[in-house]
Amino acid sequence: MVASRLQPPFLNPLFSSNYYSSHPLPSPSRPTFLALSANPQETSEPAKDRQKVVRIAWEKLVRWSRSWRSKAKTDVLERTNKVVVLGGGSFGTAMAAHIAARKAQLEVNMLVRNSQVCQSINENHCNCKYFPEHKLPENVIATTDARAALLGADYCLHAVPVQFSSSFLEGIADSVDPTLPFISLSKGLELNTFRMMSQIIPQALGNPRQPFIALSGPSFALELMNKLPTAMVVASKDKKLANATQQLLASSHLRISTSSDVTGVEIAGALKNVLAIAAGIVEGMNLGNNSMAALVAQGCSEIRWLATKMGAKSTTIMGLSGTGDIMLTCFVNLSRNKTVGIRLGSGEKLDDILGSMNQVAEGVSTAGAVIALAQKYNVKMPVLTAVARIIDNELTPKKAVLELMNLPQVEEV
Repeated sequence: MVASRLQPPFLNPLFSSNYYSSHPLPSPSRPTFLALSANPQETSEPAKDRQKVVRIAWEKLVRWSRSWRSKAKTDVLERTNKVVVLGGGSFGTAMAAHIAARKAQLEVNMLVRNSQVCQSINENHCNCKYFPEHKLPENVIATTDARAALLGADYCLHAVPVQFSSSFLEGIADSVDPTLPFISLSKGLELNTFRMMSQIIPQALGNPRQPFIALSGPSFALELMNKLPTAMVVASKDKKLANATQQLLASSHLRISTSSDVTGVEIAGALKNVLAIAAGIVEGMNLGNNSMAALVAQGCSEIRWLATKMGAKSTTIMGLSGTGDIMLTCFVNLSRNKTVGIRLGSGEKLDDILGSMNQVAEGVSTAGAVIALAQKYNVKMPVLTAVARIIDNELTPKKAVLELMNLPQVEEV
């Protein structure tokens, strides 16, 4: 009885084939237009039946959702008094604002290195560099003092770019409580070591048991700031920790799913940035929609090939942190990585592109690390390898397209 109450409504026997056997649709043996013109009443009943099925399905879904919400725990948020956010970039700021809005009594400390940004947050309640038009909740406080920021924190959100994370964390390690859960917002692979954040954080802090959670999914900082509906996933090998993080972050405009597949969530989040550069190149070269769809589909396959070789679940790659994030990053021009690709495809030099940006495009530094991993796991990744070659200035976008289109015609896998 309990199991049936928790079962999603679309699995209910009401919606099995038995229902349709007792409620037949119009016979396919005669044209539908004849049936409609001959006797409208004869077709109105099946139409009403179909509407009833849809209505019942929706009502059951709503009841199921309300039942779950009524049982949802809120004790994590209630007993959380302080959250620290490491980094004052756009996404770190958006998450700081989101958590602060969840509970007015919650102290949210942002550890930033820019004194002007620090002053702007504390005096004007806005991040003057990234969100000058958005007011931050008054319980968001900025500081440049790591010890003060970390003191007494219940959770830590790590929003420092991957390539700078190791040295940054080593510098603050003495101030970090060994039981403080780290929620990583950073996506990418460390150049030369090919490490993911789940490896960087505990090693840099000198604590292999530092609690770790990866947060990922299709989420632009600007839309989070505007409280637009968003869905993300938190992944941890500790199920209780993942559930607690879900409670902490989930709100009426942010859905949080949980996962135990840390590798899948992290590798998908890292590789989609490289694929986004490829998608930008296609757009910058005006190669059309067919090319874009083919490229992204191939890129998704390459990400799945490598991720599963590394122990990830293929279902993770099809979920929010994989396909969801890929679609957002590859098809929307708010993406930093896609912007780099568009400008490369238009003929600009990489150094000029990076020099004009005020945010880090992780895909640029991740590309080479991805190819090294692919070689380690013996996986062929033509699209992502081409991106790495273009970034290294060893291949032009035009030549890359020619080479990719002339690859052997093979069976799809």
